[in-house]
Amino acid sequence: MKKKIVIVGGGFGGVFTALDLPDSYDITLVSDSDHFLFKPLLYEYLSGEVEAWHIAPRYDELLDERITILTSPVAGINFSSRAVSLTDGESLPYDALVLAPGATTNFAGVPGAAQFALPFRALADADRLRRRMVEALDSVPPDLPHQDVRKALTFVIVGGGASGVELSTKMADLLNDAFARRALQGEPRVLVIEMGDRLVPGMGHQIREFVEGALHQSHVEVHTQTRVVRVTEKSVTIEHDETETEIPAAGVVWVGGVQVNPLIKELKLEKNVRGLISVQPTLQTISYENVFALGDIAFVPDATPTLAGTAQLALQEARLAAQNVKALLSGDHLQTKHFEELGEAVSLGTERAAVLAGGKAFGGHLARQARFAMYTSRLPTWQHRLRVGASWFFEGTTPRPLLPLGLNR
Repeated sequence: MKKKIVIVGGGFGGVFTALDLPDSYDITLVSDSDHFLFKPLLYEYLSGEVEAWHIAPRYDELLDERITILTSPVAGINFSSRAVSLTDGESLPYDALVLAPGATTNFAGVPGAAQFALPFRALADADRLRRRMVEALDSVPPDLPHQDVRKALTFVIVGGGASGVELSTKMADLLNDAFARRALQGEPRVLVIEMGDRLVPGMGHQIREFVEGALHQSHVEVHTQTRVVRVTEKSVTIEHDETETEIPAAGVVWVGGVQVNPLIKELKLEKNVRGLISVQPTLQTISYENVFALGDIAFVPDATPTLAGTAQLALQEARLAAQNVKALLSGDHLQTKHFEELGEAVSLGTERAAVLAGGKAFGGHLARQARFAMYTSRLPTWQHRLRVGASWFFEGTTPRPLLPLGLNR
């Protein structure tokens, strides 16, 4: 009988592990969703530069019939009996288990944040945010005074990492374009709130120059050394230098950090102080040699620190995980790997980006095209790369404007 491999999680770690395993195994992939998501391009989905099928292909289109796909959430894992139980009552025995369920948004216990702030981790999140932006624009009459327009069209992004920068510049460009199309007075207000003393602390000075220039060009306000103390349905309260300020807001988007998936919190596995699963250099858990962990839920010491929580780390780990699962089940020697930065690419609005490759950074429209090319090569299968690459080449990647709700497709 074929040996059974169960993979929990359908993101970069889970999907790329599954794709690298041969059909000599009985492979089951368990995910809460029915589709993969290429999260680095979720900002472009918000702006309409890419379509859903480009970045979120269904698993049954992406994976062949040798892989069983189940979309029932995991209820628990019994490591002693080697079985994964699902909420629908099904039990999945395994010879090897790969844990890669990803992380969830961390609202850090801020009052009102979980209830009123918008996360940005899924297609539905982007759809909800885009609709919120259109509704805010639709509510503003053309003759409204500048100061009232600014108040009605204030959006706050919590978190000044790469996600905050990419999201804020994208939103600002979309809103500024909508102002011109609708002949509104004044300009929108987009703010980034960051607790640290600077944005994107993990990025080098070369690419940081392009980031700072894009934020200025898109008229994004940056508030560092500032924390959010409260979120309501129509406002956010921030604190800087022991002074609190309440800001009326049409929307608050939370990209201020992630936390370990709730499933992982319940598992009796050795973890570090942050709750991440401790793994060996082979990606095997300390507790069980036939259980592998990767992505946002695992702490891998032999990785460049700036890679933590990134898709490119999960992608690299998936290659090693698949290789070592095969080695374990075959009785062969398991491998280790040092995970390094493959290059940085950050979207900076609807017309610009910045890319760091080979120790040199460049920005502007050329960098935007290079970023699309880079990400095309990292899509899961060659068939999907071909389809998406052809679509981007022949149909383009023009942003979709924020038209009134009745005119939006």
